Amino acid sequence: MSLKDKDIISILDFTKEEILYILEISGKMEKEDRHGILSGKILANLFFEPSTRTRLSFEAAMKRLGGEVIGFDDLGTTSTVKGESLRDSVKIIEGYCDIIVLRHFLEGASRLTADSVNIPVINAGDGASQHPTQTFVDLYTIQKSKGEIENLSIGFLGDLKYGRTAHSLAYALAHFNADMYFISPPSLRMPKDYLEELELKKVSFQEVNSISEVSDKLDILYCTRIQKERFAEPVEYEKVRGLYKLSKSVMDELNVKDGLKILHPLPRVDEMDESLDSTEYAVYFQQAHSGVPVREALLASVLGVIQ
Repeated sequence: MSLKDKDIISILDFTKEEILYILEISGKMEKEDRHGILSGKILANLFFEPSTRTRLSFEAAMKRLGGEVIGFDDLGTTSTVKGESLRDSVKIIEGYCDIIVLRHFLEGASRLTADSVNIPVINAGDGASQHPTQTFVDLYTIQKSKGEIENLSIGFLGDLKYGRTAHSLAYALAHFNADMYFISPPSLRMPKDYLEELELKKVSFQEVNSISEVSDKLDILYCTRIQKERFAEPVEYEKVRGLYKLSKSVMDELNVKDGLKILHPLPRVDEMDESLDSTEYAVYFQQAHSGVPVREALLASVLGVIQ
């Protein structure tokens, strides 16, 4: 299978076979030293929005494979502040690198970039839309922690309206016969168009307000932060702030299945207490660390050095 020159914009652009192929390559990347396979290649890391894990894991992945990294993580240091359009910026940067990783606060920015340049573009999160590379990291973590991806019951907890990682993961799990439970207040429900897409794919899902309604069914609980920065009105954020707070004591009181694992794309604020960190539920730090081998697999695949 070859993914050479493929843009990674939406998880919907990938077949089940392609997803499993990336997970397989990720496993090899984690076990084997592939240093030097991207020697001479340059990654442009363009982060128009703050990020720690995604930006640094892409940078670490590129350098571990022998490549170089250029880019920025501060919008104020770019020509955008002079009024340069995103299209002009990326067409110029295209001449400096072999691949672009873009994170942007506007939905559709990654697709616009991919349509504007002739090198591979990877969406590292655009607005509240999707975050496909995080989805590969999430699937890889699920596969490692549960031994499989098929036929699992997945709970999505928190900000499902603006949570792009939840959006992408729900789409991906539609390939794997998952039962999905969307746990959120009514104001942060999964957007209607995502639910309609899941209905078209004949995915079993249910929307509930409280984790206690479905905790006994879950194999995976995917917790997300309520994103203050996505709310147009601060008063709307205050209505839902701190609504969900997972802790060891909360989990002890819930009726949960043996082997339940909790994932979180991080960063966390107050939705997940540190008392959870040492429990058997927590795999979110392993999840963050998996970002490097998964992004190594993505970079090597679209740059055509692994086929």
